[in-house]
Amino acid sequence: MSDSTPRAVLTTESGAPIADNQNTATAGPGGPLLVQDQYLFEKLARFNRERIPERVVHARGSGAYGHFEVTADVSRFTKAHFLAEPGRRTEVFARFSTVAGNLGAADAVRDPRGFALKFYTQQGNYDLVGNNTPVFFIKDPSKFPDFIHTQKRDPYTGIQEADNVWDFWSLSPEVTHQVTWLFGDRGIPASYRHMDGFSSHTYQWVNADGAAFWVKYHFKTDQGIRNLTADEAAAIAGVDPDSHQRDLREAIDAGRFPSWTLKVQVMPVEEAAAYRFNPFDLTKVWPHADYPLIEVGRLVLDRNPENVFAEVEQAAFSPANFVPGIGPSPDKMLQGRLFAYADAHRYRLGVNHTQLAVNAPHATVAHNHGRDGAMAANAGGRAKNYEPNSFGGPYETGRPLWAPTEVSGATGTHAAPSHAEDDDFVQAGNLYRLMSEDERARLVEGLAGGLAQVSRDDIVARAIGNFRAADAEYGDRLEAAVKALRA
Repeated sequence: MSDSTPRAVLTTESGAPIADNQNTATAGPGGPLLVQDQYLFEKLARFNRERIPERVVHARGSGAYGHFEVTADVSRFTKAHFLAEPGRRTEVFARFSTVAGNLGAADAVRDPRGFALKFYTQQGNYDLVGNNTPVFFIKDPSKFPDFIHTQKRDPYTGIQEADNVWDFWSLSPEVTHQVTWLFGDRGIPASYRHMDGFSSHTYQWVNADGAAFWVKYHFKTDQGIRNLTADEAAAIAGVDPDSHQRDLREAIDAGRFPSWTLKVQVMPVEEAAAYRFNPFDLTKVWPHADYPLIEVGRLVLDRNPENVFAEVEQAAFSPANFVPGIGPSPDKMLQGRLFAYADAHRYRLGVNHTQLAVNAPHATVAHNHGRDGAMAANAGGRAKNYEPNSFGGPYETGRPLWAPTEVSGATGTHAAPSHAEDDDFVQAGNLYRLMSEDERARLVEGLAGGLAQVSRDDIVARAIGNFRAADAEYGDRLEAAVKALRA
């Protein structure tokens, strides 16, 4: 602000001017404070409430605004308006995050990174919630709370315990693929700008003719992949715990706008049932040889938030926020998250969190019958709050956003349908064998460092057995490395 810019008058939250912001009203010059100085109580009460509950997962995050521009015609796969034609631009807000750490945790740690996008489309907001890894640890949402409990603080010690982490992992062979990713060279990105993003989940696209396809999203960083070694990360985290936050903000401020090229894998719906493994299994990738990457567009981040709390901490993403032409798949983890994400925001931010500027639609207006609740703006005014009504209120279209999915069989707690390669170890072994010798050595070193901290031999043996099932050499090298460290 220049010297010539008029200064605003300091006021209470109701707009009354403040005469003295330095001295609280007292009963005489040295007397006790007066309850009538309500400005003091307003300030103290607001200060006491400045912190809201942090996210249970993905608490530590950074964000930025930008745009997504379509660069290739994908209208044969989806009728989504924001993907309709090359050259179309849509405003976007992105939030990147670590998963396990608290709000004040360091950025440069070995942990998956959240890669969440909110597209402010003309048909409503579309949220895509993914990670920087194409797979995840588990495939059923009922296991998610248990998994996260192992990554968080132990009820007794109050710290993350290697026993808890590896006990759960060793008893859940499906984690082998993701753990191999996590302890590989891409386990600690150098920055948010130098990592890829993935939908991880499979989604449905449906075109204007009603034909449906299964899709996976891949955001390939245009800055190139850069990672940190464990030693480099430890040094950075100790000196600058905000390294990722600082890097993203400073890059955008300097005009070095980070970008990603979006590509998708597309599977015709009719091919899913006979595919060699369950295509909706979140612990699996689709080989590119089977479903090559198809370019869609380019994501660019070019504007930092003005207020981190208002726009990053209060940003709420839900995979249930779809637009016409995009919908869910039978992926069990996705199905669980359709409820869990939005419900977490209703608890943390309140039922009216969708009215906050960062979460509200930007390119259209929300019309519904939701009213009241904490912090309600009640933009509906005197309009009727029910449907159907004969007073001119918003009405249903009768046009589903996505195509129906065929189901059959009895209800119950079923295991996933069996496919020829529904195995917890095949893809983990493939990933290990794709690595160079140097990459394998670093992977084994990282895993051994964690396993060597486990107090029980049976947990260590069980975990090593899972990696040995993926690849015999993998398991043997890990066993030798753990023995060497524990000796």
